[in-house]
Amino acid sequence: MQFTSAIALVVLAYTSSVQAAPAPAPAASGLSLTQQLSIADTAVDRFALLPDNKQFVFDFNTKQNNPGKGGELVAANRKTFPALVGSGAGMAVGRVNPCGMNTLHVHPRAAELQIVVKGRLVTEMVPENGVNDANGKRRVITNTVEAFQMTPFYQGSVHTQFNPDCEDAVFIAAFPSEDFGAGQIADETFAFSDDVIAATFGQTIAGADIDKVRKGIPASIANGVDECLKKCKIPKSK
Repeated sequence: MQFTSAIALVVLAYTSSVQAAPAPAPAASGLSLTQQLSIADTAVDRFALLPDNKQFVFDFNTKQNNPGKGGELVAANRKTFPALVGSGAGMAVGRVNPCGMNTLHVHPRAAELQIVVKGRLVTEMVPENGVNDANGKRRVITNTVEAFQMTPFYQGSVHTQFNPDCEDAVFIAAFPSEDFGAGQIADETFAFSDDVIAATFGQTIAGADIDKVRKGIPASIANGVDECLKKCKIPKSK
């Protein structure tokens, strides 16, 4: 009995010493909070760097900087929401205006699970080379996703969403990455040199017109589709 009590005292003493461990010393000056969290020795040290409970809440009501004409997207990643460091997850909320389109894009570091919570979206996705339809042509997976339905977009797949209605559509996107990233296909394509672009399109774009195409590329979520614009009485952007 005395031996058991002695062990219990040792365990309690060890537990107390762990709980009473001092907070980690501040990281070198100049490091962002995300950087400090990334190099913290343990999860316990990370929590010590987040002393305010409000640091664990992200507000998707925050407005996006420089949104496209067709809506906006607010992303919670390791930079905008440092509490995600160590979670392996990220999220985004998108609002797509009537007739708005989230233009062709990819996520280089994560798959996306997207659920529509208001309105509906027409989605299209091309997974990769070799994924063909019954006719041997490249397969385009197209769906109309209604409210509280979900669709996946695989990591690296090219995909887009379009709001065919005259009211806003809202979606939530979950990612298994703290830094999922995004790349707009048209913008990235026309960032290459004129020679590369002309060769890629089989010389179908005159060199003199390439800059015109570049200037016409919209921001991430753009207005589009003539039929919808007419139905919703939305004038075309000039």
